[in-house]
Amino acid sequence: MAKSKDGAVIAQNKKATHDYFVIESYETGIELCGTEVKSLRQGRVNLKDAWCTIEDGELWVKGMHISPYEQGNIFNRDPMRVRRLLMHKREIMRLFGTVRQEGYSLIPLSLYFKGSRVKLKLGLCKGKKLYDKRNDMAEKSARRDIERAIKEKNRT
Repeated sequence: MAKSKDGAVIAQNKKATHDYFVIESYETGIELCGTEVKSLRQGRVNLKDAWCTIEDGELWVKGMHISPYEQGNIFNRDPMRVRRLLMHKREIMRLFGTVRQEGYSLIPLSLYFKGSRVKLKLGLCKGKKLYDKRNDMAEKSARRDIERAIKEKNRT
């Protein structure tokens, strides 16, 4: 986890880029309580199984786990509670129209500080098939081999 300075990334969802093609990304605010922000400053969050839904014209993130703050006593909230995301109504309605299409979903990509506020990078994603994942792994392996060969050639 990076330090919690301005623009520092708190958590990234690396599984999202493996399982989905990211079509577009959006910056959203997130509605949190005080002890959750303190827990985020310690980097105690998991985005791995998180997803977003649009209900009654509002954007919600589900499955995001923010561990309880140790010194939080009675003020700690449920770690898996549903949290509201903050976007303009027009953007939410445009996303709603796109998500209704088959195969599109809203996936949290990263969580970071912007000033004193916590922002969530939301991705409009389309699921990858197994052969797409294999192609990506093969390309990544080939790039790694090329970089190693170039590095070895430059050493000699």
